[in-house]
Amino acid sequence: MENYAGTMIKLCTWNVNSIKARLPNILEWVQANTPDILLLQEIKTINDAFPTLEFEDMGYNCALNGQKTYNGVAILSRYPPEDIITALPGDPEDTQARYIEAVISIPTPEYARPAAYVSATIPERMALRVASIYVPNGQSPDSDKFAYKMRFLERLAIHAKTLLEYDELLILGGDYNIAPADIDVWDAKKLRGSTCFHPDEQRHFRVLEQLGLIDIYRASHPETQAYSWWDYRGGSWEHNHGMRIDHLMASPRTADCIREAGMDDGPRAKSKASDHIPVWCTL
Repeated sequence: MENYAGTMIKLCTWNVNSIKARLPNILEWVQANTPDILLLQEIKTINDAFPTLEFEDMGYNCALNGQKTYNGVAILSRYPPEDIITALPGDPEDTQARYIEAVISIPTPEYARPAAYVSATIPERMALRVASIYVPNGQSPDSDKFAYKMRFLERLAIHAKTLLEYDELLILGGDYNIAPADIDVWDAKKLRGSTCFHPDEQRHFRVLEQLGLIDIYRASHPETQAYSWWDYRGGSWEHNHGMRIDHLMASPRTADCIREAGMDDGPRAKSKASDHIPVWCTL
């Protein structure tokens, strides 16, 4: 049977920790790596102040959910995003800009079949639903902010269950502020019970997995100890004291399409770097 010429999509999530402060680094990385879809967190700006023109000049459509000084998420896509949602359902009083979701219609690959095969009816486009998510950090396990984080994760699981019922490809990407397992932190014994490596957070992460979502990086690299975040303080980057807290979570159908997955720590070594790095996959 002949191979087919397919459409390869590169998708990336990146907590940039201020789009204005990191813009030269971000534009350099995007130009070099050419992701088709880029999920951003902590853009830390209102929509009107986002550098939309710079990204449009590079061929991206921008869907934004900004906020002054704090939070803020975005979806940048070479294909027009549709059905944009800018709030995680479940709490109409939650005004923090931590969630944006869109459906991206992608051209279906043209299959090359032997002449003996009867040509099947193939849709011209396929729907990929993506979300850029900035889960609250939680500050400390005994704080109100940690309780807010637990509620946010509960709402995320309820919404994810609904999305998994749709006849679409699905990736929920972002800064989850959760290291799921011992392999995802530099010192599990020292960090256990602290924010981002707390059993209550990990239980919520397992709920997402039990719903059917698949941690793309871990599925692709089951034994690799690698991190997506290093604190600015205490020489964490220099000593490789990091955590893997940024994730691309995919539906089973989407995970079957994954060709590669990885993390790029090159931007973390730059001047004025974000404390997070890009996490990417191709499908």
